[in-house]
Amino acid sequence: MAIKAAFFDIDGTLVSFKTHKIPQSTINAITEAKRKGIKIFIATGRPVAIINNIADIEKLVDGYITFNGAYCFMGTQEFVCTPIPEADVQTMITDAERRDYCLLACGKRQVVIHNYKKVFTDIFVNDLGVNNIDESRTIVDLKGQPILQLTPFFKQADEDVIMPYMPHCVSARWHPEFTDITMKEANKGNALTTVATRLGIDIADCIAFGDGGNDLSILKAAGIGVAMGNANDEVKAVADYVTTSVDEDGIWNALQYFGAIDKE
Repeated sequence: MAIKAAFFDIDGTLVSFKTHKIPQSTINAITEAKRKGIKIFIATGRPVAIINNIADIEKLVDGYITFNGAYCFMGTQEFVCTPIPEADVQTMITDAERRDYCLLACGKRQVVIHNYKKVFTDIFVNDLGVNNIDESRTIVDLKGQPILQLTPFFKQADEDVIMPYMPHCVSARWHPEFTDITMKEANKGNALTTVATRLGIDIADCIAFGDGGNDLSILKAAGIGVAMGNANDEVKAVADYVTTSVDEDGIWNALQYFGAIDKE
């Protein structure tokens, strides 16, 4: 087996939750992997509009799995675009208003905040460094755009109440205070399979890195699934290999371990 493509989650995998930056060892590892001909993919729950923290490796990236797999592309070539049906979108918007929680509606090109609450700023701005959402935009501004993801800020118990009324959708929770909702078939694992097939790359030659609940499907789908040392136990349980944390050279160590880059 020779690794031909590597797929990286962003938050907690490429980017440290502590520093909000990509460690230098990770930049070096991905640079070396790219030099050796390995295709580099981002595999994130983030919508395209809020991928604002990978500038240090952006020029090395060949393609993107975004919105937890609902939208995948390489340059101008789209591999996957799976919008949520309008009826399910309206169900969640109405529920957010009725039960008074904050909701991110994520269009293909823009993201808007519906029913703003402080929890959005606390987590997305302060913890995740998302500082480029125009808070003046409303749901009306998304008219005509496919809605690829809904991110409600509520806990698991609230999620359990609404999901039966959104029959076409699935939740991928990677934080106790919010979850990402997409179409059922839209997940990172299915996206990896689609991308690999389109590029003629064997799944066995794909390696994927992740740390959260929305990474479970891609770690299972990849030939090698790597959990970061800072991942939760559920993620570590499905991984083929557990590396060190994002802040302890986890990506560098794993790529060396599997022979994708040279040992020092």
